[in-house]
Amino acid sequence: MKLLFSRNPNPRLAVAVARYLDAKLDFEFASPFAPGQAERYRPLNPNLSLPILVGSGNNLWEADAIACRLSRDARSDLWRTGDDEPEMIRWLSWGKENFARACDVVHFERGTKQRYGIGPIDQHRVEEGLRDFRTAAATLENALSERDWLVEVSVSYADFRMATFLPFNDVARLPLDEYPSVSRWYRQLEEIDAWRDPFKGLDAPELPPVPGSPHEPRPE
Repeated sequence: MKLLFSRNPNPRLAVAVARYLDAKLDFEFASPFAPGQAERYRPLNPNLSLPILVGSGNNLWEADAIACRLSRDARSDLWRTGDDEPEMIRWLSWGKENFARACDVVHFERGTKQRYGIGPIDQHRVEEGLRDFRTAAATLENALSERDWLVEVSVSYADFRMATFLPFNDVARLPLDEYPSVSRWYRQLEEIDAWRDPFKGLDAPELPPVPGSPHEPRPE
């Protein structure tokens, strides 16, 4: 099997899962939206979005589906089953519609739009995203004040999915430090090699820098 990926948030999530599971597959950097590339990738995913898992019987797209498949193949409890599955699904559902969604709104304005020259930052959208982030982060803070991870006592895919946009917080600048339990939880994730640096050893060109960000090359 082969995982087609980029360094953007959802493909990064899929690569992190694959590296965490030590999945037996190849990794291929892909750019479906690059000029002249659409028709190559459309048969694999009509939406042209990444990640895509190729050669799995039926090609899979969407990070959650890929995480499920890889976890099943690895016989790993990263994707919870049995009595813990409803709890994991609850956090997946809530996180994507609330916490991760708010992170995405802010990251898109401060990160994606600036990275790709899409347009100026819409401050109204940033304020809206920050408001929703604080509402969701308060719920997450309450839950994580009583537990180390979202599901029982070990990391699950719910933790990975909830944190999808946090590796990009250098440009999003979400006020994570205002929530000590959430910050502690995310530091735990950063201790996992596959999460902290999923692209280690892979051919994965860096994302374009965001003007004014700490990672923007300085003029000579």
